[in-house]
Amino acid sequence: MSEKLIIYTDGGARNNPGPAGAGAVIIDGGKVISEIKKFLGEKRTNNWAEYEAVFLALGEAKKMGFANRAVEVRLDSKLIAEQLMGNWKIKEPTLKPQWAKVRALIIESFPAITFKHIPREQNSEADRLVNEAVDEAGY
Repeated sequence: MSEKLIIYTDGGARNNPGPAGAGAVIIDGGKVISEIKKFLGEKRTNNWAEYEAVFLALGEAKKMGFANRAVEVRLDSKLIAEQLMGNWKIKEPTLKPQWAKVRALIIESFPAITFKHIPREQNSEADRLVNEAVDEAGY
């Protein structure tokens, strides 16, 4: 067991807004311990889906017993990473409830969390899961 749980998340919508999906990979000690993919429905945006991916991944980590563990969430959305770190304001009204539910889960279960913006190329597995979720829904 490593000291820090690593979570890669991604969300995407085709046509922004359009059909959307979320994907996440949870890694403990260098080993993938969970992959998450979920179709999020139509008329969603990329940013909305990015938040949903973080929420789903943290929810899964909590279910797996990792609450109160140090966690690093890596995502290729600079906007979402900066907003979750408190560095940027949330101007889009549809993102405020998404931010709020992620923050509530963080406060409740993940006091030692960090967010890291990474290049898209380093997030290929979470991106693959997003596309699988949308493809499997028939889009």
